[in-house]
Amino acid sequence: MMLDLESVRLFVLAVEYGNLTRAAEAAGTVQPVVSQRIKALEARLGRKLLDRSPRFVRLTDAGGLFLNHARTLLAAHDAALMDEGVEIPSVTLGISDHVLGTSLHEVLRSLRFGLPARTRLTVRLGLSHEMRELFDRREVDLAIIRRDGGGGDGEVLGEDGLDWYGDASEPSRGDALPLVLLPSPCGVRATAISAVEKSGLHWREAFTGGSCLALAAAVDAGAGVAPLGRLTAMGLTPFRKRDALPELPKSRIVMLARTPEAHHSRAANALAAGVRKLLRA
Repeated sequence: MMLDLESVRLFVLAVEYGNLTRAAEAAGTVQPVVSQRIKALEARLGRKLLDRSPRFVRLTDAGGLFLNHARTLLAAHDAALMDEGVEIPSVTLGISDHVLGTSLHEVLRSLRFGLPARTRLTVRLGLSHEMRELFDRREVDLAIIRRDGGGGDGEVLGEDGLDWYGDASEPSRGDALPLVLLPSPCGVRATAISAVEKSGLHWREAFTGGSCLALAAAVDAGAGVAPLGRLTAMGLTPFRKRDALPELPKSRIVMLARTPEAHHSRAANALAAGVRKLLRA
């Protein structure tokens, strides 16, 4: 019995993204095609692999048993297509730290299953304007950035609001709010400071970190309050006295893509689907 490898790949993507629509986006196709191919795979195997609903998919017992075989099969197939003398495909990503932060591993996990085996991934992290500059200089193939306001190029993947995170006390009159921030020139830093000053609150810079991972560690250690996006702050405790601090704006999350070869297109599709999955979770 021969299995259709593209149907196997779509099955693995559906499991990874937990949704047929996201799997279709990652594969560069449409949801009905994914559904039909998985149904055909199930018919070929003679067992149901997924329980489906309009919003999610769940592995059946038979699907769970098949999943490891499916991943092994795909890896062997992709590796067999690459002779030792063939150049290994590579993709370089530029990721704004204030977009994904501590959620980066979720997107990288999803991205793995959308790329050929042995693809070399390089990730550059930094501020949104730095990632924009790297993309413009062709030093990264794909960039994920945070953008305030409308307009501009790139594909809008969704919106991510900023909020306050930390376990500091509610600021009293005369007390300085301890802020946990990235160094200047950071757009989120400037937005947060402006909002605090407009509200009339006093503030002090309690911790300055070189990455959002450092900010998350400082917040977790009780150093102060940080302005973070929902994806960046995954796992952190929101500030309890939310009404004591000013509202922060939403930003658009945008992907910039340059896709001269097939593996770049596959990476762009998988990356966009992975970020959308997190934004809509």
